Amino acid sequence: MSIIRDPSLAEAGIKKIEWVKEYMPVLRQIEEQFKKDKPFAGMRISVCVHLEAKTAYLSQVLAAGGADVATTGSNTLSTKDDVCAGLASQGHKVYAWYNATEEEYWEHLKKTLEFKPHIIIDDGGDFISLLHGECAAYGENLIGGCEETTTGINRLKAREREGTLKFPMMAVNDADSKHLFDNVHGTGQSVWDSIMYTTNVMLTGRDVVVAGYGFCGKGVAMRAKGLGARVIVTEINPWRAMEAVMDGFRVMKMDDAARIGEFFVTVTGNKDVITARHYEVMRHNAFLANAGHFDVEFSKPDLLAMSTKVEERRPFIDGYHLKDGRILNVLADGKLVNIVAGNGHPADIMDMSFALQAMGALHIAQKGKNLKPALYKIPVDVDRQIALMKSKAMNLGLDVLTPEQEAYWNGTGE
Repeated sequence: MSIIRDPSLAEAGIKKIEWVKEYMPVLRQIEEQFKKDKPFAGMRISVCVHLEAKTAYLSQVLAAGGADVATTGSNTLSTKDDVCAGLASQGHKVYAWYNATEEEYWEHLKKTLEFKPHIIIDDGGDFISLLHGECAAYGENLIGGCEETTTGINRLKAREREGTLKFPMMAVNDADSKHLFDNVHGTGQSVWDSIMYTTNVMLTGRDVVVAGYGFCGKGVAMRAKGLGARVIVTEINPWRAMEAVMDGFRVMKMDDAARIGEFFVTVTGNKDVITARHYEVMRHNAFLANAGHFDVEFSKPDLLAMSTKVEERRPFIDGYHLKDGRILNVLADGKLVNIVAGNGHPADIMDMSFALQAMGALHIAQKGKNLKPALYKIPVDVDRQIALMKSKAMNLGLDVLTPEQEAYWNGTGE
């Protein structure tokens, strides 16, 4: 039995799921193949991803392959109650609701693992943490799983180095069909969609500070530049810093950028990128937004300690009043701004990411029992297949190498 907030929202949730399906042609093709082949027959799959319409469709696709699926959300504020109701009304196990307490959040995750899955789909590594800790007993049937975030991959790499990882996991985030599109273009568009809608403030002509110039940071910086902002990048990596400069951005330390920025977006995956000393010099009414997985990139405890009061100024905007009269605006409580205060990545982009999740799960179902506990890349041929399917859906005309060109390319011809 599902644990959701309001079953009466089912019709609205179903409409949202049906809408995104229209823009996910690759996942629709995979669904049709799964219906025929039933590759997950007799298997149980637990899904922990931001629980909104696109995730619900992924759960439906896995179920179409014969799996018994249980779904929960990976963030307390990104869960959509109407989507939970819609998915549950179609017979799926759903354990989540919007704005769950910390205790409720972990109880929902544990409930999703309680039926002892064969495969997990994780986002950020919370399933992994539970299955290597207090919920280890729920992993007795586990073959392996998939992880799609940079943060989650880093956690898995740490366990792999320590020799404590108990089962094989597919690094979905490292696939080209994921990080080159989802991380860059999905994050770039959805971050600014949510910030501009939430603030109702012009971006053109303003100073934007992007902390981190990985794939996500590149997308955020590129979109801000395209919208007319003056963009500053902060980095710890010298190659990425040079790349940012050559892409047309200023690069400086956060200590210096903090004095200039009007919008700050953190996308590093690390903690305490912005702390008390930065708040001390920020401009009045600066906006702080995070697009990393966890809400630790700018220090809310530091900001709270410096504030005389905190008030909700607009939905998803909390104003922290400092002793000197300045106000610093925190968006989405420091959680993922693009999905907490917006609709998340476009369906067109998640089409590829969730196709990788589905095919990664298929790989685990077919070969996981023969794999050692480790972190594995999505097979190149699977990654390429998804890219070709998406290219075809986009009506892109691709050239094909001649036999002579193939031979030359492979070093076997003249």
